[in-house]
Amino acid sequence: MEPKINLDKISSEDNSASGWEREAIVNLAQYGLKEQRRARRWGIFFKLLGFAYVTIFLVSLLAPQFSNFSTKTQHTALVELAGLIADGEEASADNIVSGLRAAFKNKHSAAVILRINSPGGSPVQASYINHEITRLREMYPDKPIYAVVTDICASGGVFAAVATDKIYADKASIVGSIGVRMDGFGFVDAIEKLGIERRLMTAGEHKGLLDPFQPENVFEKKHVQSLLDGIHQQFIDVVVDGRGDKLAKDKNMFSGLFWTGEQALELGLVDGFGSASYVAREVVGVEEIQDYTFREDVFQRFAKRLGTAMVKPIIEALSYPVLR
Repeated sequence: MEPKINLDKISSEDNSASGWEREAIVNLAQYGLKEQRRARRWGIFFKLLGFAYVTIFLVSLLAPQFSNFSTKTQHTALVELAGLIADGEEASADNIVSGLRAAFKNKHSAAVILRINSPGGSPVQASYINHEITRLREMYPDKPIYAVVTDICASGGVFAAVATDKIYADKASIVGSIGVRMDGFGFVDAIEKLGIERRLMTAGEHKGLLDPFQPENVFEKKHVQSLLDGIHQQFIDVVVDGRGDKLAKDKNMFSGLFWTGEQALELGLVDGFGSASYVAREVVGVEEIQDYTFREDVFQRFAKRLGTAMVKPIIEALSYPVLR
């Protein structure tokens, strides 16, 4: 409740004060009332503004949940593989596989489209997706699956795509980068110039392998290179097995280079040009597309976004090879 001030009472109780003093007290009281009203209005305004912000935020989170569709009519199923292929990311194997299983399982889906826009990521996660596509194709031999590349399908994206029946891209898409890399740094000279003494205690002769503050060890470098070569060969085998005789005999095919969609067609890395809607309409023959991409519920997404905003790991996989 807004406090009430009896101005007459103030005037009567202050008979000893002169007229200008009484007038000053009255003006001060009136000013205080105006400030209280103004503060209350601003308080209401900011509360409404905050409520509107929270409402918009929640609606944006819930928006994907409102995109329900009828799976009881014939359609082309779509699963998005977008972003880094890694555990905990939207393009993790768990998320992609969940969408693929649902898409294949529905008897009303005429075919499945895996739409890819990824720079690559974990070889393990990409391998999981590849193997699951192969398994689902064997379980549902009459239901084809096509990969459609949008902007980029590099490394781990290719690893997953080659398991599909056919791969489509745009002429300007980026395709390839069939290789493996491991990133690191070396600060040996820097800490020596700064006079810093490196102290590392390990149990195990090579437990400090790849320590950026120690000189490279020839044996350890050779060991790591053998790991990368082994994973690279696994990658090559998967691509050759998936693409077969379609692949051109090019010495740079598995060098880590990447090409445009137009060049990739000549190299046999893709089968043709087209978007998801084109494939659904012209290849599958069922124009209606239904999205089966796995979406986290609102609470999971909110927690993840809050966590990302508060703390982000500086290095997620400093000592693990990635396909990109």
